[in-house]
Amino acid sequence: MNAAEQYDVLVLGGGTAGKLMAWTMAEEGRRTAVIDRKYIGGSCPNVACLPSKNVIRSAKVASLVGRHREFGIETGPIAIDMAGVYPRKREMVDGIIQVHLNKYRAAGDELIFGDAAFVAPRTLHVALSDGGERTLTADRVFVNVVGTHAAIPDIPGLRESKPMTHIEALDLQRRPEHLIVLGGGYVGLELGQALRRLGSRVTVIGRGSQLASNEDADVAQAILQLFRDEGIDVLLGTHVLGVNGLSGGHVTLQLQTGNGTRPLDGTDILVALGRTPNTNGIGLKNAGIEVTEKAHIRVNDRLETTAPNVWAMGECAGSPYFTHVSEDDFNVIRENLNGGRRSTTDRLVPYCVFIDPELARVGLNESQARERNVAYRIAYVPIDAAWRPWTLSERRGFMKTLIDADSDRILGFTAFGPEAGELMGTVQLAMLAGLPYTILRDSMFAHPTMTEGLKALFMGVPQRPENHAEQLQHARTYAN
Repeated sequence: MNAAEQYDVLVLGGGTAGKLMAWTMAEEGRRTAVIDRKYIGGSCPNVACLPSKNVIRSAKVASLVGRHREFGIETGPIAIDMAGVYPRKREMVDGIIQVHLNKYRAAGDELIFGDAAFVAPRTLHVALSDGGERTLTADRVFVNVVGTHAAIPDIPGLRESKPMTHIEALDLQRRPEHLIVLGGGYVGLELGQALRRLGSRVTVIGRGSQLASNEDADVAQAILQLFRDEGIDVLLGTHVLGVNGLSGGHVTLQLQTGNGTRPLDGTDILVALGRTPNTNGIGLKNAGIEVTEKAHIRVNDRLETTAPNVWAMGECAGSPYFTHVSEDDFNVIRENLNGGRRSTTDRLVPYCVFIDPELARVGLNESQARERNVAYRIAYVPIDAAWRPWTLSERRGFMKTLIDADSDRILGFTAFGPEAGELMGTVQLAMLAGLPYTILRDSMFAHPTMTEGLKALFMGVPQRPENHAEQLQHARTYAN
């Protein structure tokens, strides 16, 4: 093994938190190296968040074109060219990669491509992608884009069928005739709807009793109705017993349903059944870094690992699997390195599912409030309580909010409708500032905007109940 080269900082993985840490450390004058396998900028701009939203936008345009007469527009025959969807996405990704490269050069980081593994505390051996090897050591090490990979369950014949994950689905330059999506979670919902709008027949298979298992029943039902209205077949409470054939050609799935077994024929399989941390095979034990039962790197609330001067960030640290959480992980570590006392506990984590219309949520939903025995008041309005959805001809959806039973504090907000993610941001700011819901109720918002609808929502908050038991009973009655 080569003698170890000394650095001030090593960053294993240049995903969101990793690149921000690398840029910051280098700009502060520290000799910093970033070791990554392949993707400049991490999975988000290359094979996940941004490419998927690019393809989803193409699907949205296809949907609008299909509704052209509704908007008073006449046109001739239309066709979807999947080979044209891909280069638009590729052009965007290439542009984002160049932005990252420019930033690395400006900051003064050294980019090293290869497979890295710990061989000693704060020491990494790298098998370089272009041949050769290097051994690097540093005073500080940050582990980031070890990341995760799509989980492929141990179903007979599934691996042999060579199913797609989201990575392959986003590189499609053909239209699957019949796409079978395994999983009713967010990735499966986004890509399933997009490919349906791009012309594929789509069947979604969910093992549970509802789509989007983390959401309230009314949200899941609204998504189910949306999918059925768009011609997507949804099979819930269904397990795949086995697979025959090759994805991309012809496949037959043997299904177990509540009514017995049945076959399902299709052409392509997309596996969207969760993700598994990539923490095996990188020598964590050699560095004194422990992992959890779920194979995440064990960290405390300051993202410090069990090894001195080694931190973990993002998915590999068990943080919620969102790019914005990874960015906040960076902020936690940076502030603590500068004498702060930031923690990852009790963070207000927002998220948006980019189906159309969007689903956005921040804070507690009803299911979580009941599980935690939190007393709350609830307000609910259809999304077209504001006039903006009428102008858009996008009136499907609703908003709801949970308000603390004893105060006017906002506990949570859910929106299913156009521009739901933008709506959520306004409520999130009020929650972070500890403002009462009455601020939003009584504010003046521009007309006609989606945000204006928040006034109607918060005007519907009921008076405080006389006792918690009464409120909880009311909440249960509402949900049923």
